[in-house]
Amino acid sequence: MSDLLVIAFDDETTGFELRTELVKMQKEYLIELEDAVVVTRPSAEDIQLHQAVNLTAAGALGGGFWGTLVGLIFLNPLIGAAVGAGAGALAGRLSDIGINDDFIRELGRSVPPGGSAVFILVRKMTADKVLARLEGFHLKGRVMQTSLPEAEEERLREAFAGGKLGSALGMPQADRGVPAGGGAPPSTV
Repeated sequence: MSDLLVIAFDDETTGFELRTELVKMQKEYLIELEDAVVVTRPSAEDIQLHQAVNLTAAGALGGGFWGTLVGLIFLNPLIGAAVGAGAGALAGRLSDIGINDDFIRELGRSVPPGGSAVFILVRKMTADKVLARLEGFHLKGRVMQTSLPEAEEERLREAFAGGKLGSALGMPQADRGVPAGGGAPPSTV
């Protein structure tokens, strides 16, 4: 089962920096994300969603390919490509994978103007390594919502308020720099 985390920031750039760091960790197989969406609020009336994957463009690309292929069969690849790209773009626009966009917009209204929030749907992660990499973000953000059990959510909120992230998730060795298997902390020479 996946867990939802929503972390808010007072500025827009920190939200994008967090998502970039999460994507890097996913490429290193430290975390498995289902979705990561940054919400920005440039003004009080405007809420913008910055999806990790542009489904409209992906649908248009796939539809264009299949439309061209079908068009070749019927000896008119240009019309097939145009119709396929249009149908694919429409299908991509109507698709919603990961976190529901209406839920994101609704919760995004509580982000202060000029701020951002990162909506993260995590399938699984190597907690101690992920926590070590996210250490620089915890004093900048605050937890808006999670799907974690109440006790774990409270510990996570305390950690973002200035405590230790590892201790909040039941892994105090991550706060001390001790490897997950125990042993001495890494030396600083």
